Amino acid sequence: MDIRQEVWGVTPEGEPIIRYTMTNAHSESVVLSNYGGAIVGISVRDKEGKIEDVALGYPNWNDYVSDGPAMGKSVGRFANRIARGKFTLNGKDYRLAINNGPNALHGGPTGFHNRVWGARVEGNRVVFNYLSGDGEEGYPGELTVEVCYDWDDNANLVITYFGRSEADTIINLTNHVYFNLDGHDSGTVKNHKMQLHCQKWLPTDSTQIPTGELADVTGTPMDFLQPTAIGSRMDEDFEALKIGKGYDHCWVVDGYSDGSAILPAAELFAAKSGRKLSVKTSQPGIQIYTGNWLSGCPISKSGKEYDDYDGVAMECQAFPDSPNKPQFPSVVLEAGKVYEQAIVYSFSCE
Repeated sequence: MDIRQEVWGVTPEGEPIIRYTMTNAHSESVVLSNYGGAIVGISVRDKEGKIEDVALGYPNWNDYVSDGPAMGKSVGRFANRIARGKFTLNGKDYRLAINNGPNALHGGPTGFHNRVWGARVEGNRVVFNYLSGDGEEGYPGELTVEVCYDWDDNANLVITYFGRSEADTIINLTNHVYFNLDGHDSGTVKNHKMQLHCQKWLPTDSTQIPTGELADVTGTPMDFLQPTAIGSRMDEDFEALKIGKGYDHCWVVDGYSDGSAILPAAELFAAKSGRKLSVKTSQPGIQIYTGNWLSGCPISKSGKEYDDYDGVAMECQAFPDSPNKPQFPSVVLEAGKVYEQAIVYSFSCE
């Protein structure tokens, strides 16, 4: 594995922004940035052997600063939504910034995705680290986190998260990369076929907070148990799709119990390029977001504007609003204990 690093820019405070390029034996690469602990490029072969970048992104590091889509970035301290920015832990109430309608989203406006991370190369992997202070964005406990990226000759990208807190806290980490398997600037992903190993999904209220129900997908547009074009039912008269202007929902990964196993969660396939993406995770849920609000984000790496539905995010994570739903798998990290979760993105061709 060849890993190269370069200075991509410097913040107004003088912090260097480093870009890391991991290239395997087949010239396929993953490009990372220490701003947001982000994936800024994934270049893999199509069925004809052509290598193209399939991860949406921007040309300059400062385009990533506080961007709405959180493009490719590591999201925390709590990914997704917490109802009304409130939760109770050990009998104490905590309040978070409201930054998504009436709710808290992705750890707040200065969440992990909008921070400069420490970084190092460790053998064949790149490791990003961040120290989140006690009380940062309203969360309790000084929390140390690491995100490890491993890339191999078989085009497997493994993301491993670690965390340890000085006090009891909550944690839910994921990556917010958007995929278009025909190439990041090739247009809509509505024609991509997706399969989810998920018999249940989480209905929400009008502000996209789960009701607490785990609903069966059968007979609904949420049924992706067989490979199905993403856009084939997006315009159906179904309340969840109206709320999100498309898919922006969490599904329950089949077979999840305690997070000790890495389970298949999803497959994505593009007929034009022949590329296939398989997703596995130790997390209980996978949030599928079909880029419903990509229009107006910074210009793409190729200089084109992204439109809505030009990419799909497949975010493996805990369930949204878990701190307020005791029936959901716990997101509490006890003081001194280690948080560990994994996401595996595997690329191939058919």
